[in-house]
Amino acid sequence: MKFHKIEGSKPSSGHYTPAVSANGFLFISGQVPVDPITGEKYSGGIEEQFMGILNNLKRLLEDSGSNLDNVVKVNIYVPDAENWGIVNEIYSKFFGKHKPARAIIPCGKLHKWYLLELEAIAILKDN
Repeated sequence: MKFHKIEGSKPSSGHYTPAVSANGFLFISGQVPVDPITGEKYSGGIEEQFMGILNNLKRLLEDSGSNLDNVVKVNIYVPDAENWGIVNEIYSKFFGKHKPARAIIPCGKLHKWYLLELEAIAILKDN
Protein backbone atom coordinates (compact mmCIF):
# COMPACT_ATOMS: atom_id res chain seq x y z
CA MET A 1 0.00 0.00 0.00
CA LYS A 2 1.21 3.49 -0.88
CA PHE A 3 -0.16 6.93 0.03
CA HIS A 4 -0.45 9.73 -2.56
CA LYS A 5 -1.19 13.45 -2.70
CA ILE A 6 -0.91 16.31 -5.18
CA GLU A 7 2.67 17.54 -5.36
CA GLY A 8 3.03 20.67 -3.20
CA SER A 9 -0.40 20.35 -1.57
CA LYS A 10 -1.20 21.30 1.99
CA PRO A 11 -1.59 18.46 4.52
CA SER A 12 -5.08 16.95 4.76
CA SER A 13 -7.32 18.65 7.29
CA GLY A 14 -8.69 15.34 8.56
CA HIS A 15 -7.47 11.83 9.33
CA TYR A 16 -7.22 10.60 5.72
CA THR A 17 -4.94 10.48 2.70
CA PRO A 18 -6.03 12.03 -0.63
CA ALA A 19 -5.33 8.72 -2.42
CA VAL A 20 -4.14 5.23 -1.59
CA SER A 21 -2.86 2.68 -4.08
CA ALA A 22 -3.09 -1.06 -3.50
CA ASN A 23 -3.06 -4.08 -5.81
CA GLY A 24 -2.91 -1.95 -8.98
CA PHE A 25 -5.81 0.31 -7.99
CA LEU A 26 -5.88 3.92 -6.84
CA PHE A 27 -8.60 4.80 -4.33
CA ILE A 28 -9.26 8.55 -4.25
CA SER A 29 -10.76 10.16 -1.16
CA GLY A 30 -13.62 12.62 -1.42
CA GLN A 31 -12.53 15.69 -3.34
CA VAL A 32 -14.19 18.95 -2.33
CA PRO A 33 -13.96 22.35 -4.08
CA VAL A 34 -10.72 23.45 -2.44
CA ASP A 35 -7.44 24.37 -4.10
CA PRO A 36 -5.00 21.75 -2.73
CA ILE A 37 -2.04 24.14 -2.87
CA THR A 38 -3.56 27.22 -1.24
CA GLY A 39 -6.28 25.54 0.83
CA GLU A 40 -8.80 28.13 -0.41
CA LYS A 41 -12.35 27.17 -1.41
CA TYR A 42 -13.09 27.60 -5.13
CA SER A 43 -15.43 30.55 -5.52
CA GLY A 44 -18.51 30.61 -7.69
CA GLY A 45 -21.42 28.32 -8.22
CA ILE A 46 -21.66 24.61 -8.87
CA GLU A 47 -20.00 24.88 -12.29
CA GLU A 48 -16.86 26.52 -10.94
CA GLN A 49 -16.73 24.26 -7.90
CA PHE A 50 -17.15 21.11 -10.00
CA MET A 51 -14.48 22.14 -12.52
CA GLY A 52 -12.12 22.77 -9.59
CA ILE A 53 -12.84 19.30 -8.22
CA LEU A 54 -12.36 17.65 -11.61
CA ASN A 55 -9.07 19.46 -12.16
CA ASN A 56 -7.95 18.36 -8.68
CA LEU A 57 -8.89 14.78 -9.60
CA LYS A 58 -6.82 15.00 -12.80
CA ARG A 59 -3.80 16.38 -10.92
CA LEU A 60 -4.07 13.75 -8.19
CA LEU A 61 -4.34 10.96 -10.76
CA GLU A 62 -1.29 12.19 -12.67
CA ASP A 63 0.79 12.79 -9.54
CA SER A 64 -0.09 9.23 -8.44
CA GLY A 65 0.88 7.55 -11.73
CA SER A 66 -2.50 7.29 -13.40
CA ASN A 67 -4.74 9.42 -15.64
CA LEU A 68 -8.39 10.16 -16.45
CA ASP A 69 -8.62 7.26 -18.92
CA ASN A 70 -7.84 4.85 -16.07
CA VAL A 71 -10.77 5.95 -13.89
CA VAL A 72 -13.14 3.00 -13.43
CA LYS A 73 -15.67 4.34 -10.89
CA VAL A 74 -16.84 7.78 -9.74
CA ASN A 75 -19.31 8.76 -7.02
CA ILE A 76 -20.53 12.36 -6.98
CA TYR A 77 -22.44 13.64 -3.96
CA VAL A 78 -24.77 16.62 -4.48
CA PRO A 79 -26.91 18.16 -1.73
CA ASP A 80 -29.38 19.52 -4.32
CA ALA A 81 -30.75 16.95 -6.79
CA GLU A 82 -31.76 19.86 -9.04
CA ASN A 83 -28.06 20.12 -9.98
CA TRP A 84 -27.99 16.62 -11.52
CA GLY A 85 -28.27 17.97 -15.09
CA ILE A 86 -25.45 20.51 -14.85
CA VAL A 87 -23.22 17.97 -13.06
CA ASN A 88 -23.88 15.43 -15.82
CA GLU A 89 -23.15 17.99 -18.54
CA ILE A 90 -19.84 19.15 -17.04
CA TYR A 91 -18.79 15.57 -16.24
CA SER A 92 -19.56 14.41 -19.81
CA LYS A 93 -17.49 17.19 -21.36
CA PHE A 94 -14.61 16.63 -18.96
CA PHE A 95 -14.35 12.85 -19.49
CA GLY A 96 -15.23 12.95 -23.20
CA LYS A 97 -15.47 9.49 -24.76
CA HIS A 98 -14.29 7.76 -21.58
CA LYS A 99 -17.32 6.56 -19.57
CA PRO A 100 -16.37 5.13 -16.16
CA ALA A 101 -19.05 3.62 -13.95
CA ARG A 102 -20.69 6.46 -12.04
CA ALA A 103 -23.28 7.43 -9.48
CA ILE A 104 -24.65 10.90 -8.76
CA ILE A 105 -25.96 10.68 -5.23
CA PRO A 106 -28.33 13.28 -3.75
CA CYS A 107 -27.33 13.78 -0.13
CA GLY A 108 -27.81 16.10 2.80
CA LYS A 109 -25.73 19.21 3.37
CA LEU A 110 -22.01 18.73 2.89
CA HIS A 111 -19.62 20.23 5.43
CA LYS A 112 -18.66 23.87 4.91
CA TRP A 113 -21.67 24.12 2.56
CA TYR A 114 -19.79 22.69 -0.42
CA LEU A 115 -22.04 22.19 -3.43
CA LEU A 116 -20.65 18.74 -4.29
CA GLU A 117 -18.00 16.14 -3.50
CA LEU A 118 -16.42 13.45 -5.68
CA GLU A 119 -14.61 10.19 -4.95
CA ALA A 120 -13.11 7.82 -7.50
CA ILE A 121 -11.30 4.56 -8.17
CA ALA A 122 -8.73 4.21 -10.95
CA ILE A 123 -6.20 1.69 -12.12
CA LEU A 124 -2.56 2.68 -11.97
CA LYS A 125 -1.74 1.43 -15.44
CA ASP A 126 -3.56 -0.15 -18.37
CA ASN A 127 -4.11 -3.86 -17.85
